[in-house]
Amino acid sequence: MKVEFFFDVGSPASYLAWTQLPKICAAKGAELVFRPMLLGAIFQATGNASPAAVPVKGRHSGIDLGRFAKRYGVPLVMNPHFPVNTLQLMRAVTGVQMHQPERFEHLLKTLFDALWIDALNLNEPALIGRTLIRAGFSIDEILALANSPDVKAQLRSTTDEALERGVFGAPTCFVGDQMFFGQDRLDFVEEALA
Repeated sequence: MKVEFFFDVGSPASYLAWTQLPKICAAKGAELVFRPMLLGAIFQATGNASPAAVPVKGRHSGIDLGRFAKRYGVPLVMNPHFPVNTLQLMRAVTGVQMHQPERFEHLLKTLFDALWIDALNLNEPALIGRTLIRAGFSIDEILALANSPDVKAQLRSTTDEALERGVFGAPTCFVGDQMFFGQDRLDFVEEALA
């Protein structure tokens, strides 16, 4: 059994799911397959939008996310710079996954922590650079990966696959052909693995 985890680091719900899915998969003996996609392209293609685009929904969504963070026992700070343009970040994530897989989880932790614990403005390239350097990454290597044609093509391909499979937001998990949208449905993911 495996859980395919379609995500974007700019999604606080993806962050919360990321804090829980490894434990869920380990407990069920399932493989967790990370599928980085570009949420902005998903929104554009489906006509969907972030809950933050509707002020009253955005406020309530933030409250619910805080409730889940408390339930999970993980920190969460709603980033005042949200939404973040994640094109370069998700290219970097895809590139590291493809070419430096041993560093993939470290990069995910670095970016999720920067966005959803430290609430950094990762719309600023200089701040992205400082964040990555502090985490031990080479900016030149990350930029080369993010700008590599094969990496760009892979991110586009995964995003297109997500759309073809009915994904409209992040996170979205698949167990076989069953789709589960949102970090608030991880109990259904667990049930599907049982």
